[in-house]
Amino acid sequence: MTVREVVEETPRARTIALDVPGWPGHRAGQHVDVRLTAPDGYQAQRSYSIASAPELDTLELTVELVDDGEVSPYLVETVRPGDELEVRGPIGGFFTWSAELGGPLLLVAGGSGLVPLMAMLRHRAARKSDVAAHLLLSTRAPEDVLYREELAQLEPREALRVEHTYTRQPPPGWSGFARRVDAEMLAEIDPGPGAHVFVCGPTPFVERVSTLLVEAGHDPAAVHAERFGPTSGGPRG
Repeated sequence: MTVREVVEETPRARTIALDVPGWPGHRAGQHVDVRLTAPDGYQAQRSYSIASAPELDTLELTVELVDDGEVSPYLVETVRPGDELEVRGPIGGFFTWSAELGGPLLLVAGGSGLVPLMAMLRHRAARKSDVAAHLLLSTRAPEDVLYREELAQLEPREALRVEHTYTRQPPPGWSGFARRVDAEMLAEIDPGPGAHVFVCGPTPFVERVSTLLVEAGHDPAAVHAERFGPTSGGPRG
């Protein structure tokens, strides 16, 4: 795949838009494997969630820098338009949502765990779906929020609710959530019975939030979780 464009999302994250001849299409929530090969033949591979809606004519990956990573430093700091990447996918079926499934949707993200959930919200917008969708995004500080302007402008606004919680440094004058996600916060953002629930982020975050949701009465089968980090075997370093 050829890199079409590289966009800075935050000081530590970039969105890479790829031209994909013959792309079979994907579902919101799926991921791909990106493999890099060094001149000496050494290869490193990592999984990255797809950020773009299925309706877009390019494939977009948002990659956050992992300081000791093997793949993310190249994708965030080095890759340029015209470069080629080896990509395999789309992959995954459990952690996906399409407008035909209806709602409501409860989306809970820790940091860059927002990426596959953003694909769902973009798909909702592309389909002009009025399905209730509530997003809770946990980040350390405002400068860590991906897609900040787009989140504020997403359509359709009907039944869409976006809440932020800052765990380290909220913005000046902030009156919203300013702590780690807890049961009280989840109860306030919950869109109601029968919700399709998607939780994505670092492994400890996902395990804690998933447990809280089940304890609050959500059907474990309706809580879809995607973890990343050294113990998850999943995205993305």
